[in-house]
Amino acid sequence: MRGLLDFSSWSTILTTLFSLVLVSLVLVGIRLVFMQTFQRRRERENRQINERLKVLIAAYKTLGGSFTGVLTVDPAHLRDTRRDTEPNDDTVLDALASVSERRRRIRDAVEAALSDVILLGTEEQVRLAAQAASEMVAGRNVEVAPLVISLRDFIRQALDLTPAPADLIPNQGPLRVNAGGAGARRGGGTEARGKQGGGNAGGGGGMGGGGATVAGVSAPGDAS
Repeated sequence: MRGLLDFSSWSTILTTLFSLVLVSLVLVGIRLVFMQTFQRRRERENRQINERLKVLIAAYKTLGGSFTGVLTVDPAHLRDTRRDTEPNDDTVLDALASVSERRRRIRDAVEAALSDVILLGTEEQVRLAAQAASEMVAGRNVEVAPLVISLRDFIRQALDLTPAPADLIPNQGPLRVNAGGAGARRGGGTEARGKQGGGNAGGGGGMGGGGATVAGVSAPGDAS
């Protein structure tokens, strides 16, 4: 140390000071590089965690957005329900179509949520989501309450929240959706078909009137 700090002359003093400044700059530069690298890595991890939580929270709201009514997912399609219905009963078919449209919307939303959970969930959540998806493929009703509980506990833990009292929270089911838009579209289609049928009937009446006119013209000729 004494050999490095030589103050015997002005030249050695300047050289020593320059060496100290250079070493300090190198050390500060190395520290800044490490700090920036660590900060960028932490920001990237935070972004990944935030995106993961955002997706899982959305899946939780879809899978557990209902506390009353039917808390299971019915994977049945409209064609399966029509098999047990009279084909000429339009009222029953319209009611089945409305119910089937609502079930389809719920089923599609639940399938998308299960796909997100399988992609970004924990091992337990992936297992529960895969089991629910297999039940839907087999055509059986699916209860998503265990998966909802796992998602709720994980999200609260990731947000540093105290665990929710599981004994006070009722079972949760998939978020119910409104199928009124589909019913309106079906009503509009029915009205359009009614108008089209009325137009065809009017055209048929015109043709019938034309035939009567022709008959009225030809009758005097026959009489003569």
